[in-house]
Amino acid sequence: MTDTTAPDLADTEFPIGRTCPFAAPAEYGQLRDRAPISKVNLVGGGEVWWVSGYEEARTILVDRRFSSDRRHDNFPMPNGGPTFRARARRQPPSMIGLDGAAHSAERRALIGEFTVRRLTALQPRIQAIVDEFIDGMLAADQRPVDLVKALSLPVPSLVICEMLGVPYADHEFFQDRTTALLRRTTAPQDRERYMDELRGYLADLIRRKVAEPTDDLFSRQITRRRDDGTFDEVSLVSMAFLLLLAGHETTANMISLSVIGLLEKPDQLASLRADPTRIPLAVEELLRYFTVVETATSRVATEDVEISGVTIRAHDGIVVSGLSADWDPDVFENPEELDIERGARHHIAFGYGPHQCLGQNLARLELEIVLETLFRRIPTLRLAVPMDDVVFRTDAGIYGVYELPVTW
Repeated sequence: MTDTTAPDLADTEFPIGRTCPFAAPAEYGQLRDRAPISKVNLVGGGEVWWVSGYEEARTILVDRRFSSDRRHDNFPMPNGGPTFRARARRQPPSMIGLDGAAHSAERRALIGEFTVRRLTALQPRIQAIVDEFIDGMLAADQRPVDLVKALSLPVPSLVICEMLGVPYADHEFFQDRTTALLRRTTAPQDRERYMDELRGYLADLIRRKVAEPTDDLFSRQITRRRDDGTFDEVSLVSMAFLLLLAGHETTANMISLSVIGLLEKPDQLASLRADPTRIPLAVEELLRYFTVVETATSRVATEDVEISGVTIRAHDGIVVSGLSADWDPDVFENPEELDIERGARHHIAFGYGPHQCLGQNLARLELEIVLETLFRRIPTLRLAVPMDDVVFRTDAGIYGVYELPVTW
């Protein structure tokens, strides 16, 4: 079949920043309605296939003819810049950049850290952490309080630090750098410097744990890999980098967005307060509605593939838009409406297929505990500024807010 293009969007670069905090860009719907797989211009240069339909997205994400290997010349990297892209292709890939047997082996090595049993054991500690930070909010001398600094960011940061074995005292160092790395506006040379600083920090931490192992994920991975003969410091640093960044940035932003979303829907928030057992359903809808990670599901074709009448050629780059797929009206009725009764756990906010997010149930648990505890302990919580004054992360690879002033 012939290629599908979008002539009236020929000068538009994707992904597109959200101009409305509660809506996917209108162009996504235009493309999806016309053709769920379309050729578009990528931010930072180059042409890629943009996948906006839900069924097409899931089909591609389980098809092993589409590679996750970032070292491929045509792998989509928005805003990376040529030097950064060249560097990324030289580095040993982390788990999300591996395919086939190599990916399966890396995932098996880590999956035991995220079992239901381990997360159940972790639940009381997460609850204690949430209560501690809410105590701090309630004891604050002045209001409004920035929810991002007071709760949304420190909760998942402290949880992942304790799991991984990263000193929480260093949280400002790695939070500042991960935030900058995720900004689309960060200059390429600064992006490289922040990457170097983070990898250097993690390499030093790994060396210290090699010398003196402790009871944490990093130490267990070191021991396991030494025992089976796969120990490699550079690969461990790549693993550590992925887990540290993904373990706090995504959940932190989802906490803030979830609070905003529920405060803007007081009737739905009231129903959750009346029946907190419905919070897990609400979390699934909030995850679908905001779908904060947009391009982590990028791929490159390893051979010619035809999907929905479109021929994707070998070596073509593909961006699967989770946000567009999760707003597909053929799958989610009235997708633009936040409906906590929807209970649509089949969203792809965590990806889909072999690369589906390993820590998704940890993120769900943190969101459930934070939302239940926050609205129970501070029932009069409200935004302290008009919605138009909230600073959203429209320039970042993970959507969210930079600040969220609240009061009660």
